[in-house]
Amino acid sequence: MLKKQTAILQLVKIFVALLFIFSGIVKLNDPLGFSYKLEEYFEVFNLLFLNPLAVFFSISLSALEVVLGLFLLSKYYVKQVVWGLLLLIVFFTFLTFYSAYFEVVKTCGCFGDAIPLTPWQSFSKDLILLVLIVVLFINRKRLAGKPVQSSEAKVSTVFMLVVPFAFGLYTYTFLPIVDFLPYKVGVNIPEAMKIPENAPQDEYEITYSLENTKTGDKKQMSDKEYLATKIYENPDWEIRHSSKPKVIKYGFRPKIEGLNIYDSQGVKYTEEIFGNPYYNLVAVAWNLDKSNPKALGKINALAINAVENFNVRSVLLTAASAQEANKLAKQLNLMTEIFYADAVPLKSMVRSNPGLILMKNGVILKKWPSSALPSYNYLVENYFAKPQD
Repeated sequence: MLKKQTAILQLVKIFVALLFIFSGIVKLNDPLGFSYKLEEYFEVFNLLFLNPLAVFFSISLSALEVVLGLFLLSKYYVKQVVWGLLLLIVFFTFLTFYSAYFEVVKTCGCFGDAIPLTPWQSFSKDLILLVLIVVLFINRKRLAGKPVQSSEAKVSTVFMLVVPFAFGLYTYTFLPIVDFLPYKVGVNIPEAMKIPENAPQDEYEITYSLENTKTGDKKQMSDKEYLATKIYENPDWEIRHSSKPKVIKYGFRPKIEGLNIYDSQGVKYTEEIFGNPYYNLVAVAWNLDKSNPKALGKINALAINAVENFNVRSVLLTAASAQEANKLAKQLNLMTEIFYADAVPLKSMVRSNPGLILMKNGVILKKWPSSALPSYNYLVENYFAKPQD
């Protein structure tokens, strides 16, 4: 019996450790994306002053998950690790419950964009983890290993502490190693935006609050029940309140949605920019205030040469106002045409502000962050000078 309990305890330990490691690595792969999710939570709890620290918290929390998981597997500092896991899961469980119950955040970001979960799914997952971690907490003395004394153990401890943070800093400085976003290299944007004919539509429900003017009785029913029961034919029942339409079943969702590009006059250019068969350099700087001006200058230099020598169209997409964009254009003498879009799809296009995308015939060929922009010669040798298909 004791052996069976020990085996179950070890399985629980391994499962919890691997889940935390996986969760942390997925978020460290895209720390900027997780920081956007944290900013949503900061807004919900009126903690906007923490926005400048969003990336720091993103990398730190994600790395902490990996470190706790590795330490749990290695039996280093197990008592402290189990305490840390318990505190983290209590915090996450509260957060996911609050998000689900009050419907304030649509996805929790627990596994980044790799495995999107609804708040209720995330809360259920955290409840299960909470139970498992409580089991580990109760049995923490049985899980404890030998103290860290040997030089090898100390080196491995430092390694487990440093590598997760280094990985997060690397992917933040450059781009996610594995791109789970809908705008990854190889995606045909026009195709990914298409909605088939007769595709299923979203189904909505409205809840009515009714009151009987004679008896004072009250009841609630959905719009379907309201019509099915024909209660509207009874003049004694009146609608006192109706809820906002709520989605009860989602219809077809294209891989890319909500992408609309406009010029300063409100004219739509989405199809023209992403649907033409030629090379296009698309710079993305959703927030011009936080964009690196040196990187924008380098992108501008690439655009000037590409336009003059190969007639490559170069555009800048931003969520900033036309006034801000025009001011920047004058300061940097921008060659790129400026267009406007919502910040949400722009943040997903490239995890860099600014970032650069090379496209042809609607297909994303390559993406670069501001820290590793290509040289003009590289673009010429690998793309522009090659025979056109």
